[in-house]
Amino acid sequence: MREYLKFYIDGRWVDPVEPNTLDVDNPTTEKISGRIAIGGAADVDKAVEAARKAFTTWSSTTREERLTVLSAILAEYQKRVADLADAVSEEMGAPASLAAGPQVNMGLGHLATAIEVLKNFQFEEQHGSTLVVREPIGVCGLITPWNWPINQIACKVFPALAAGCTMVLKPSEVAPYSAQIFAEIIAAAGVPAGVFNLVYGDGPGVGSALSSHPDIDMVSFTGSTRAGVDVAKNAAQTVKRVTQELGGKSPNIVLDDDDFAKSVAAGTSVMMMNSGQSCNAPSRMLVPNSRMDEAKSIARDTAGAVKVGDPDVKTAIGPVVSKVQFDKIQGLIQKGIDEGATVVVGGTGRPDGVDAGYYVRPTVFGDVTNDMTIAREEIFGPVLCILGYDDLDQAVAIANDTEYGLAGYVSGADLDAARAVARRIRAGSVAINHGFDINAPFGGYKSSGNGREWGQFGFDEYLETKAALGYSPE
Repeated sequence: MREYLKFYIDGRWVDPVEPNTLDVDNPTTEKISGRIAIGGAADVDKAVEAARKAFTTWSSTTREERLTVLSAILAEYQKRVADLADAVSEEMGAPASLAAGPQVNMGLGHLATAIEVLKNFQFEEQHGSTLVVREPIGVCGLITPWNWPINQIACKVFPALAAGCTMVLKPSEVAPYSAQIFAEIIAAAGVPAGVFNLVYGDGPGVGSALSSHPDIDMVSFTGSTRAGVDVAKNAAQTVKRVTQELGGKSPNIVLDDDDFAKSVAAGTSVMMMNSGQSCNAPSRMLVPNSRMDEAKSIARDTAGAVKVGDPDVKTAIGPVVSKVQFDKIQGLIQKGIDEGATVVVGGTGRPDGVDAGYYVRPTVFGDVTNDMTIAREEIFGPVLCILGYDDLDQAVAIANDTEYGLAGYVSGADLDAARAVARRIRAGSVAINHGFDINAPFGGYKSSGNGREWGQFGFDEYLETKAALGYSPE
C-alpha cells in the first residue's frame, strides 16, 4: 500500500495546507493500491512562491552549471529505473515489458536529448547591430496526464530546467506514483531548492490554480481537448503563454501496393500498444474499398493474436487505466455497433477468461464511415476503425475531415507516393511506415493543441526572445 501524503516544495517534503487525501486504484485488480495527498490553491501558492524565489538564481546559471545538474539527474534516474517501471505498471496497468521498456526509457531519452541540445543551444545570436537573446520565460506550471506518465513529465521538466526555468508540476492524480519517484530523483540529484516543485491534486483544485496564477509565466498542459480549453480560459486573464498537447483521431492511410498486408498488420499492432491509450494512436485506418475485406481479415488475425492479461506476466496489453475510461470505451464500442459498423473482432465486455480489472477486448471495426461517432470521437482504448476510400484524393479528404490534427500515418512500399500523401495530411507529425524520432517536434494542429515538445523544438516553449538593439553599433 503506497502512501504519498506530502508535497515537494522548496526542496523539502511538506504537509498539505489542509489535509485531504485521494485513494488510487490499481486498474489490474480494481482495488485501492495507495493514497496521495490532494492539494489546493494554498499549496499552489506556496509552490509558486518557492519557484519564483528560485528563478532569480537558477535563470542566471551558466550552461555548464545546468549540464552538471542534468547529468546528476541522469545518474539518479538510472538508479531508479526498476522502481519507476514498477510504479507505472501499478498505477496504470502497463505490462512489465512496456513499463520497463518504452514507458521508462522515453523519460531517459528526453533527458539525454535535453543534455545534448543544451550543449550547443544558441541562446544568443548577432543580427546586424542587434543582439537577439533567448531568455528563460520564468515560472512554469506543468500539468501532465496518466497515459505516458514519465514521458510527459520528462519532456516538460527537462527542457524547462535546461532553459533556466523553475516549475511546479501537477501530475495526474490517476497515476501519481511514478511522479513521486521522479521527485525523489530530483531531490537526490541536488537540484537547488525551489527549482522543481510537486503538488498533487485534481484539475479543479490544483490545475485551475496553476493555470490562473498571476505568478506563473507559462503553462504546459497535456490532456483532453475539453480540459485544454479550460486551461486556456483560466490563463487568458493573466496573458501567460499556454502550450497544449491535446486529443487526436489520427488517420493511417494504407497505400494500395505490395506492402498492403504488412501495412495493415503493422497499423493494427501499433493501435493496440499501451491498450490504445496514446493521443497519437493510428485509430482510423484508411484502405482502398476494393481491399476492405482483405484488410478486415488481416486486422482480425492481428488483433485476435494480441494477448491481454496481468501486467506481471509477459502480455501485449494490460487494462485501461480506470473504471471511468473502461465505461467510456464500452459505451463507444456499443455506439459503433448501434451505428452499423461491422465488428471484425472484439466487441463489448472483458476478454474471455478475465473476471477482474479494466480490461478491454482488442476491437476492430470494419466498414466505418467518417460520420460515425467512433470515427469522430477519441476512444482512447484498443479500438481500431477501418474506413474505405476510392482514390488517394478521397483518402486525404477523409483523413483531414476531423477536428483533430495531432498525428497522421502513411503506410506502403512506394516511398515517393507515401511522401506525397504525408505532405497533404494536416497534422503536427506524419509517420511514414511508423517511423519514430525522439528529436522530432511533437504537437498538433487544430483542436489537438499548439506549441511543440521534444528535442530542440521543446526548448522554444520555455524561452522568451529579447532584442538588444544597438548592441554592436556599426
